[in-house]
Amino acid sequence: MRHYSGILALLTGVLLTGCSAKSEQKQEESAPALPTIQLSKQEATLDRDYASELEAVQNVEVRARVAGYLDNILVDEGQPVHKGQLLFQLNGTEYQVEVARAVANLESASAEAQSAEVEMERVKLLVEKKIISPSESKLARAKMETAKASIDGAKAALDKARFHLSLTSIRAPFDGVINRIPFKRGSLIEQGALLTSISDLRQMYAYFNVSEKEYLAFVKKRQDPNKTTTREVELLLADDSVYPQKGKIETTETVFEGNSGTIAFRATFPNPKQLLRHGATGKIRMSNDVDDAILVPQKAVFEVQDKNFVYVVDASNKVRSRSFVPSSRVDQFYIVQSGLKAGDRIVYEGIQSLKDGMTITPKPLATSSLQALYATAR
Repeated sequence: MRHYSGILALLTGVLLTGCSAKSEQKQEESAPALPTIQLSKQEATLDRDYASELEAVQNVEVRARVAGYLDNILVDEGQPVHKGQLLFQLNGTEYQVEVARAVANLESASAEAQSAEVEMERVKLLVEKKIISPSESKLARAKMETAKASIDGAKAALDKARFHLSLTSIRAPFDGVINRIPFKRGSLIEQGALLTSISDLRQMYAYFNVSEKEYLAFVKKRQDPNKTTTREVELLLADDSVYPQKGKIETTETVFEGNSGTIAFRATFPNPKQLLRHGATGKIRMSNDVDDAILVPQKAVFEVQDKNFVYVVDASNKVRSRSFVPSSRVDQFYIVQSGLKAGDRIVYEGIQSLKDGMTITPKPLATSSLQALYATAR
């Protein structure tokens, strides 16, 4: 009996070993072969968009400095003009009368001064002949000086009248483009009335607000002697198209806004075709270089209850889901803030059919494919 028991135990062991081997072989055959990548630190370029307002380098309101009827409008809305070009003509009859009156007053003052000078000479002779007292000579001189002072006053009044007359001709203060003209020919224009505005569109300012953290990063980069001091940015127009000319950040404001904790940057864009207009809106796209960033492809990520997960492959090729916190997104990648580290292996594709604890056959992504993948983030 002992002999048969030994043979039975031996046969049972052989059968169990064979079943175990077949089970392991079946499990290996059923393990899906999936591409994987090993996370590493990369250099990345992070693009951020900021709402922006566009302003002309010069945008000036043209107002009437004197009142009068609008006799002529010599330009049209949207028309380019040159510095000194006549834009509007107010009726100048009233101011011409003032000029004529000032001329007459000046001539009268000149005549009175001449008369006073003759009288002073006559009095001087009489004083020398002791016909009249010396005090009469002083009185005559005072009258002459008063008359000469009247000449200066009349000249000033004439200059003022001529100046007012010149203000009836309203000219362009610089090269630019005419904006809306609210008045029509024949309108009564009051002093200070807005006739139009002129925009110099050869260059445009784009103002946008950034956070204090981004401001500090920008200033530190500018102060770094190994970095370029000129920061180029892109402009996205209202239709989301990219403006063909790149702009340069030239200056920042000096005060943070208390409510939002942001500070305004100003970028300047050339505008040779005058596509950009004063008062338009857009988005400034500013690129920031990120060193030592851990990038996770979006196709390797799935979401559960607003949390981001990936499947991490352990040393025995089993997968476990792990959540991570992204700091931002760039192109087709998440930049990891926490939850993953360099050296972790994750499943790159085929995550839809995976479950925790499954065994896979890892197929590491080829080096060339991996380099091409990360190149899109730079």
